[in-house]
Amino acid sequence: MDFRRLLMAAAGVCALWSAAPSVAADANFRWFHYKGSDPVDAVAKPGAGEFRNPVLAGFYPDPSIVRVGPDYYLVNSSFSWFPGVPVWHSRDLVSWRQIGNAIDRPGMVDFKGKELSQGLFAPTISWHDGIFYIANTCFACGGNYIVTATNPAGPWSQPHWFPELGWGIDPSLFFDEDGSAWLLNNDVPPGGETYPGHRAVFLQRLDLPSMKLVGPRRMILNGGVKIEEKPEYVEGPHIFRKDGFYYLTVAEGGTGEKHAQVVLRARELEGPYEPFAGNPILTQRGMDPKRPFPVSSAGHADLVQTQAGDWWAVFLATRPYRDDIYNTGRETFLLPVQWTADGWPTILKPDVPIPHVVKRPSLPRDPAPPLPTSGPFEVRDEFDGSAPGLHWMTMRGPADGWMKLGGGTLTLTPRAEGLGDLASPSFVARRQQHMNMEASTLLSFKPGAGEAAGLGIIQRDEYWFALLLADAGGGKREVRLLLRDGAATPAAGKLLARAPVPDGDIRLRIVAEGERYRFDWAPARGEWRTLLADTDGTVLSTWRAQGFVGAMVGPYAVKVVP
Repeated sequence: MDFRRLLMAAAGVCALWSAAPSVAADANFRWFHYKGSDPVDAVAKPGAGEFRNPVLAGFYPDPSIVRVGPDYYLVNSSFSWFPGVPVWHSRDLVSWRQIGNAIDRPGMVDFKGKELSQGLFAPTISWHDGIFYIANTCFACGGNYIVTATNPAGPWSQPHWFPELGWGIDPSLFFDEDGSAWLLNNDVPPGGETYPGHRAVFLQRLDLPSMKLVGPRRMILNGGVKIEEKPEYVEGPHIFRKDGFYYLTVAEGGTGEKHAQVVLRARELEGPYEPFAGNPILTQRGMDPKRPFPVSSAGHADLVQTQAGDWWAVFLATRPYRDDIYNTGRETFLLPVQWTADGWPTILKPDVPIPHVVKRPSLPRDPAPPLPTSGPFEVRDEFDGSAPGLHWMTMRGPADGWMKLGGGTLTLTPRAEGLGDLASPSFVARRQQHMNMEASTLLSFKPGAGEAAGLGIIQRDEYWFALLLADAGGGKREVRLLLRDGAATPAAGKLLARAPVPDGDIRLRIVAEGERYRFDWAPARGEWRTLLADTDGTVLSTWRAQGFVGAMVGPYAVKVVP
């Protein structure tokens, strides 16, 4: 879905445009430029037969993958950002092109009033008899559901909800050789927790024609592979069949530094499941945090077999700039799977760091995607109506009359809803995908009283910066930098810096270098001037803000500012 379809979805009609009437106070963004790189890029340089991890940089967590012939499809979590559940395609497992979003229409799910880290958790994608299935949880907004499509680019069906699953999360589907369908998910075990984070994995048959769960719901894993060690948050279950065994692979340890992937197997689908003595098959816990260019928090893996017979795993991990601090969220990585002599899959030994450069799969090489997803790159959106890409998102729902695109301009209408209001502000964002990043724009705007527009960058409703061109009174304008650094800060933010600016178009820029951020402005054709430098960017980190998402940056307009 491109910008045009995003706007169409906002109105729920088939017209090409859904635009609010243009008014003098509208903010007109002429272009948006993103440039990023990472310190590791200077030393980890893929050769001709290699690729770079992560394959999807930035906030692309909880990957799930399926192969249909020579084609691979992958989905990620998107939480309360809209459109939701990005759908990707590749033929070589390395070059990924986004082809759609599974949740792309009003009324499919309702994120109103939800935290940015609530919403769509851990989707899984599967295929059976010509139909694609995505099983997913809308946490705090409806529970578990399945959507279907014959074309993974969409459209996807309205959700089929499963209220009987309650607050269980992370559903996935398994189709057995006899054609039967089964749904797995995580939930609290019968009788409740016996320790904090105590969860279990359940299995129940799914009747496909009626899309109803039938028969008994069985617990097939309680706690984890060693319940006596009280493993936390067993989740993300997947089952696949190989050589007469049913393999159950799950994550343990939560999504932080204790994260790990384990595997069990059984001769019968409903168990009993025997854990692999060599578990975990993937983790980075217990490793030296001072190691060069660390990758941490690895887990939530999904395995796929190529048409050549090789096995690979996609999984999430993070790249801290120090300690366990990162702003880019949880990202999608790719590693080969090896099989032991007695038939167990392994991804990486527990004491081996996740490599940044890996030998490519033995698959025909895909062309580079139109929008890079890995390594150093820069991209520019000219807003010329030529499908700028699916990487743009809005908070909690589609643009409802406050955004239009055309004629080389993205136009946002300032509204009272702001970044800190647990609402859907006039904010269009893309992911920060690198530790070192520049995001800039050219803005044409004559703000009225109390109006402002510019660039926002947010990790959570309580943690963000906004670099804004604002009304200064008396027909004057100024550039302001606002910060919200916790729930105790006013929802509209607090003023960090301000400076008068001349008439005419203004450029704005946010520059990140690890944990330090700089905020600049310039006339349309003048030199950059720094408004505030060396600003503490841990405000935008998961460590400080908490939650499951990553920093998002883009054009923003608001009606009332301090």
